[in-house]
Amino acid sequence: MSEANDVDIRTLKHFIVLAETLHFGRASATVNISTSALSRNIRQLETELHTTLFDRDNRSVALTPEGRTFLGYARNAVQQWDQIRYDLTDPADQLSGEMSLYCSVTASHSILVDLLNRFRPAHPEVEIMLQTGDPEHAIDRIVALNEEVAIAARPETLPPGVLFKPITESPLVFVAPEESAEIPTAQFNPATTDDWSEVPMILAVGGIARRRVDAWFDSLGVRPQIYAQVAGNEAIVSMVSLGLGVGVVPKIVLDNSPHATSVRVLDVEPALTPYDLGLFTLQRHLKNPLVDAFWALLDSAAS
Repeated sequence: MSEANDVDIRTLKHFIVLAETLHFGRASATVNISTSALSRNIRQLETELHTTLFDRDNRSVALTPEGRTFLGYARNAVQQWDQIRYDLTDPADQLSGEMSLYCSVTASHSILVDLLNRFRPAHPEVEIMLQTGDPEHAIDRIVALNEEVAIAARPETLPPGVLFKPITESPLVFVAPEESAEIPTAQFNPATTDDWSEVPMILAVGGIARRRVDAWFDSLGVRPQIYAQVAGNEAIVSMVSLGLGVGVVPKIVLDNSPHATSVRVLDVEPALTPYDLGLFTLQRHLKNPLVDAFWALLDSAAS
């Protein structure tokens, strides 16, 4: 019975990784089996379920509607299996296993490194499964059970069941290019409210920063001239460094950007509300000793 359960849970984990990557090569590398073995596992799972979970051809892999339904079950089943294992583990035993975490590339450099430097010596048997991406997706990924912990900025409201623990603050700053071959530099130095309507802006497509910038322009009674809308703060700094416009990014992103010396921070009043950066998880995940131990890092830092 134990072996069967292990095989079943392992197959579910393989299915989840493939559902998230939609690429047999990347998924097989992640779960450390051959592509052919992963393909056999998925075919066997589909046979047992009497349905097709993936539409696949030589070029692409996509979840079917049945696959999307099964993905929710698989994530819950794996989480419940891990939970019962932890519940039955002797508290004196060394913590071991996998904990999934999501954050931006910037956060992995500026925040996660410090957390891992404190976590790893105490819990060397715990493996962190890191996924990087746009921080605006962090909470959605936590709610969807893609990851157990995320690092991101706190929005104005949190979904039910989602917990937040602050780590640090980062100002939201306006950045302009040091020089531009296309636009006169003077245009990047607005002296009056009316001048802001002439400034080419490079803004986030959506999210916390965009909402705060839109509110800032609304308070001035100015409609911004949007040159480009970009997904990802790192890309905003890059475009600003090319002399294409003025952007708004968290200072923590600027401090870790390779383009930091090619841009300058504008002295803008009133200042935007800063980012409140921290950890996110679901209340239910704190029953997992791995997540609870990682969450407790911030308590030990404050003490």
